[in-house]
This record gives sequence, C-alpha cells and structure tokens, in this order.
Amino acid sequence: MNMEKTDYLKLLKTLEDQEKDLQFSEFTNEMGLEIGLNILAKARQESKTVAIDITRSGHQLFHYSMTGTNPDNDQWILGKNKVVTHFQKSSFQVATLLKSKGETMEGEYFISSFEYRPAGGAFPIIIKNVGVVGTITVSGLPDHEDHALVVTVIKDYLTK
Repeated sequence: MNMEKTDYLKLLKTLEDQEKDLQFSEFTNEMGLEIGLNILAKARQESKTVAIDITRSGHQLFHYSMTGTNPDNDQWILGKNKVVTHFQKSSFQVATLLKSKGETMEGEYFISSFEYRPAGGAFPIIIKNVGVVGTITVSGLPDHEDHALVVTVIKDYLTK
C-alpha cells in the first residue's frame, strides 16, 4: 500500500474516529463470546480464514483458530495485543502512524517489532468514561482486512 501523506492523515483521522465511536458501556464475558462468534460467522460468510482472540484485563474470554491458521497467527495476536495495550490505540492506527513517518517500532519507540507487532487487526475494547480494558483481535488476513473485520462486527454489535 503506497500512500501519500494526505492519505495517511485521512486514514489516521478515520481510525481515531472509529475509536471514539466504537465504545461500550460495559464488556462482559457473554459479550466477548457473542462478538467472537459474530466475527467467526462473518469470516465464514466471507470465506476468510482467521484466528480470533478477545481478551479483557488480561483474561482471555474467547479464542478460536479456524482450519488453515497456525501458531504464527497466535503470535501475531499476542504482538498486536501488546501494541494496543501499550499505546491504547488500535494496532492499525499505530502501524499507519509509523508508515506515515517512514519509521519502525525500534526506530520510533525503541521497542521490538517482534514482540510488539504494528499491524492491523487488534482493536481496543473501550469502555465509555473508563478507557481501554482489552482487545478484540483477528489474524490471518492483510492488515486492513483484519482491522475491517473486527471494526465491522463491533459496529454491527453496537448498533443492535
């Protein structure tokens, strides 16, 4: 994805807006299960193969790896989740910010991109008036598709 500075700025604004708009009033274990199953159903409907993880306050509420995924996907999930936990932003927003600056995790923040994976797919679970309490993460698709799958399902869930 070769983008110009203005394209990065537009994308960053969109990603920031998503985090403002896609917030929960609470996030229970049952909600984690339902959202995880909704992501699985959407992936199947679109013939996409992913691993899915939902973690709240360090407690894994949901994890499923579709046939065709492998342990590498779990490592990507862990790394993307570390990005969200550290920066309190979606992993795609951090990845886009780095790309817009022509930087890496090591160059910009002095942290390992093997441990912290700046790639799309991990979205913060944000509780209104509280902040980030966890992550909803997908691995297995290109960055923007991992991110879009998570965001689409959260948006659908919150509008019901």
